[in-house]
Amino acid sequence: MKFHVKVQKNTIFPFLLLLLCANLFPMDKVDIIKQPVKHELEAFRELFVTSLKSENPLLDNILAYIKNRSGKMMRPILVMLIAKAYGVIDDSVRHVALSLELLHTASLVHDDVVDESDERRGQQSVNAVYNNKLSVLVGDYILATCLKHAAITGNVRLVELVSKLGQELALGEVIQLSNLSNKDFSEEDYFNVIRRKTAALFAAAAESGAVAVGAKDDDVKNAALFGEMLGIAFQIKDDIFDYYDNNDIGKPTGNDMMEGKLTLPAIYVLNKLNDESLNEVALRIRSMEATKDEILSFVKRVKDEGGIEYADRVMHEYRDKALGVLPEYIRQDIRDALTAYIDYVIDRKK
Repeated sequence: MKFHVKVQKNTIFPFLLLLLCANLFPMDKVDIIKQPVKHELEAFRELFVTSLKSENPLLDNILAYIKNRSGKMMRPILVMLIAKAYGVIDDSVRHVALSLELLHTASLVHDDVVDESDERRGQQSVNAVYNNKLSVLVGDYILATCLKHAAITGNVRLVELVSKLGQELALGEVIQLSNLSNKDFSEEDYFNVIRRKTAALFAAAAESGAVAVGAKDDDVKNAALFGEMLGIAFQIKDDIFDYYDNNDIGKPTGNDMMEGKLTLPAIYVLNKLNDESLNEVALRIRSMEATKDEILSFVKRVKDEGGIEYADRVMHEYRDKALGVLPEYIRQDIRDALTAYIDYVIDRKK
């Protein structure tokens, strides 16, 4: 006896195909992060591109170079995710997200001049392609454009938030430069710098998203806290990169130390050992008098003494703190996206 099974078209086979594709090509963290705001992100990218244009050929050429180097737009995505967690994304959200991204972009252009850096994330910096004078002027132009878009929101609170962030970023650089003459190896000083240099930007992104949609004061406060913890984890990860030689990262081993910067892995080991000879090398690094061989030897010692493991542990502690301030009532897809966001930050390879 023969049995004939009739399979209706457009039922089981498409389902099996979908299931197979889901297993073969699972969504990566970036896809999960973008999913709740993918349509809004497309509109934002268009706004970003149109904001950086000029009738002056030279300026427009430099702005085009900067646009081509733009990354995954992680900070604007954070603005929009938080905004969508508490309300509806509108023009105010888009323009404050753009304002923060432009401020970040301007600060990077200026930082590369200050640090005399030739590369940024594996690509030539603006000052390396053009020159320091043009880089400073273009950074100023982008900064003015940033303030213009903050004003377009019509929300004084958002304008104040962007302005305060600009002050914090500059202050962080000043404090870091003043620390070059500091003979103490203090974690408190380290966190004081990165809260202003890096975490402040993430905190402002999350806070502005909540403010733009009129979230409650407690939610605004928690959003800012989430952003701050996320930003600290981001910077610790960046500092860990300095201990490994990888062209994809965009900087050689010990690059931060060549600029006189001692970060968390080194500070931990210096305080743990309190070794006079190692301390002397650290002070030579801070004064930018250490040789390349001294820096490489110092890097090896820090790695051998558990500096990387300690920094990684602290980074994961901030990851858990960040997720702990998210309210239980936000949408699951937003929670999944924010969890994927911070996991992406600590798992990234560059």
